[in-house]
Amino acid sequence: MMQPLRCLRAERGASDLLVLLPGAYMRPEDFVEAGFFAEVERRGLALDLCAVAIDMATVSDGRAAEAVRQQVLLPARQTHERVWLGGISLGGLMTLEITAGHPELVGGLCLIAPYPGSRLVTNAIARAGGIDHWTPSEASLRDPDTRVWHWLKAPPPVRPVFVGHGRQDRFAEGMAQIAERFPPASRHEVEGDHDWPAWRTLWSRFLDAGHFPARSPSA
Repeated sequence: MMQPLRCLRAERGASDLLVLLPGAYMRPEDFVEAGFFAEVERRGLALDLCAVAIDMATVSDGRAAEAVRQQVLLPARQTHERVWLGGISLGGLMTLEITAGHPELVGGLCLIAPYPGSRLVTNAIARAGGIDHWTPSEASLRDPDTRVWHWLKAPPPVRPVFVGHGRQDRFAEGMAQIAERFPPASRHEVEGDHDWPAWRTLWSRFLDAGHFPARSPSA
């Protein structure tokens, strides 16, 4: 049985909540130390935040994604009008995994440098001539990364999406392929590598994109 997830929250009763999933070996506190929480506060946005601690040992078999669904997303749907899901690097890939399996739980996506996943999958897509020409086998769909890319073949166009990465990111090619599955206005590319300076720039762009109203003075 999964242990209760540790969450770091900043909530003031906003109608929107963004659940943030960390990259590999990151802590929820890293979001705070990088200024993510402070930038929401500085802008006075009506946006609640919840950063989740993820045990890396539970990621590959899907237990982490299921724990986020059960322990965080389902309760959040009872307390907030719209629940966003987002993450950095591996957290971005897990965001897509959860959204592909349970799209009804996710009202918006914030993908910052989303890790493209296994090369076995991305190489198979390349050999097929691209994602639109690729058809995974039924057996391969048991793999979470394969399910993510299968979902990316035709993601629903209705939910708001932000997806971005640094131009010098070592995974930039795969990240660009993910971004291309969403509308052009959703895609953002900045100078930088797979590191916090680029991620902070992308976070600022996300917050300035107009998705969230200003917080009321009494909040």
